[in-house]
Parts: sequence; C-alpha cells; structure tokens
Amino acid sequence: MKAFARTRLTLLASATALALFASPLSAWAQTPLVIKFSHVVANDTPKGKAAEFFAKRAAELTGGKVKVEVYPNSTLYKDKEEMEALQLGAVQMLAPSLAKFGPLGAKEFEVFDLPFIFDNYAELHKVTQGPVGQMLLGKLEGRGIKGLAFWDNGFKSFSANKPLKNVDDFKGQKLRIQSSKVLEAQMRAVGALPQVMAFSEVYQALQTGVVDGTENPHSNLFTQKMHEVQKHVTVSDHGYLGYAVITNKKFWDGLPADVRGQLEKAMAESTVYANKIAKEENDAALEKVRASGKSAIYVMTPAERLALKKAMVKVHTEMASRIGQDTINAVYKETAFDPNKL
Repeated sequence: MKAFARTRLTLLASATALALFASPLSAWAQTPLVIKFSHVVANDTPKGKAAEFFAKRAAELTGGKVKVEVYPNSTLYKDKEEMEALQLGAVQMLAPSLAKFGPLGAKEFEVFDLPFIFDNYAELHKVTQGPVGQMLLGKLEGRGIKGLAFWDNGFKSFSANKPLKNVDDFKGQKLRIQSSKVLEAQMRAVGALPQVMAFSEVYQALQTGVVDGTENPHSNLFTQKMHEVQKHVTVSDHGYLGYAVITNKKFWDGLPADVRGQLEKAMAESTVYANKIAKEENDAALEKVRASGKSAIYVMTPAERLALKKAMVKVHTEMASRIGQDTINAVYKETAFDPNKL
C-alpha cells in the first residue's frame, strides 16, 4: 500500500506540474512559482548551504516570482527515489552526486568516480568548468533532464574502526559506497567488500556494525555524525565527490525566457559560492572531527598514498568499456594524467 501511495502522489505531482505550465503565464503575477529542490545531505554541508543560497538569489533576481523550497536530509526522497521523482515532475531540482547518473544510463559520469583521477581542485575544475563538463551535462537531455552546473563537495577520506594506512589494511573490510560499479571495483581492487547503501542509512549501519566503514568528504562525515561511530579516519584524497545540479527539462524549457535567464544567473552565482566554500567547509569539518576526540585522524604519507594509487588505478582500465575510453582520455588530456607513469 505504501508503494502504491507513493506512486499515486508522485504521479499527482507530475500532473500538477504539467498543469501549471499549461496555464496562462499571467497567473504568475498572483502566485509565485514554487520550485522544490530536494537533496539528501544536511543543511550545513557545502551542498546544503549552496542550495539555500540559490533559493535566496532566485527570489531576489526574479523579484519574488519564484520561490525555491529546499528539502534537505532526504526529507522528501532517498537516494534511489529522487531521480524518478524529478523525471515525473514531483520535484523540479536535485543535486545528486555524480555517481547517480550511471544507473540512469549516463555512464560517462562515472569518470568522476575513478580513484585518483584528480589530484587537486585545479585539475578538477579544468573538467567541470570546461568543455568536457559541458559535454557530459549535454548527455542528460535525452533522458528528460537539464544539467545546470557542477558543484563541488570535496575529496574523500576513509573511515573505519581500524586504521587504514596500507593497502593490506583494507582487506575484508565491509565499506559502504554509493551505487556505482566504479566504486565497487575501487573497493575490490584493495580487497575490501563494497556495500551499496542509501546515504540516510549509513549512520545506523556504522553504529550497528552492518558495515565497517565508508568513504566521504569530511563535511558529510561530520554533519552526519559518522565520526561518533568510527574510531579512525584516514585522509587519503583518493576520490572526488561532487554533484550535478539538474532540473526537469520540460519544466525548464517551459519557463518564460526572462525567468529562466534570472534563474541561470542565480545558478551561476550559487556555483561560484558552492565551490568556494567546499574546501573551507571540509577543512573545518576535519578540525571539528579532530577536536571531538571520537575519531583518530591519520594523514597518509606520500609513499602510502602512492601505493594506494598504484593499487586502485587499474580500475581506470577495467571500467574503460563501461565509461568510454574517449571520456577517460578527455579527462586525462585536461589534467595531464598518465597512469603508465606511476
């Protein structure tokens, strides 16, 4: 019955959205257009703060014609539900992590999940803010989705209840990941056991020992209180977690041109803001974890990180047929990465 009720509500929301854009545009003078922006992390993360910033700027730039309602922490939809909700029109905006687009059929996005493909933000932004990023966003349009921007969260660290310093330390560890074939291969490359799980379920799984550890940028680790149920954090910067801000294409194309332009401006400003605060927030979160005394923090030495990189980089080759060698090569060209020189 619950599944039936959810489906009925989702379809009703879709019908409501379609009815809105079939109505005369003069109705806008009386009623603000409501945009539901759903995401799965806390308000005080980089993504949460950027979503609130976008809501504020959208209201200001449209003169109140648009009201963006932000729903954080999976209050509307969990990881696996939100993409379908967007396509059906139950929500108008999402900022899912880039790993979510593989199951949708846009496997090229999984290039961002490849371990150690970016060493720093400068390399990353050459891709997300350049022609490769625009090419990737364009691939969503055939799926009824309009890609608006890439937002950073940050580079990931491992957490567990044992120290993870050397490659051998990962063997047999049950580590939570997002739904991603690339991340599954990454964990198996070091002998870990990947466990796919919704983000909202991770704290309890760590607390009860269903999983031994996970990987996250520090802002997610701290705001979800994962550090309270993990004894060790290893700063590895082995992978990147970012988001694509997306909208329902039919919804976006149905907006009056002036309003769409104002929202594009709000999104551009929000992207600058999101990427500016991402590193600051993650650095601050790591210090808060350190200050809590609940997790011991270990920063990998260059030699240890290189050993982990060598163990994981074979995933690039393993996943080439899935992601597309052309996409991987396009990223290599921007970042000057050569796996053969490790």
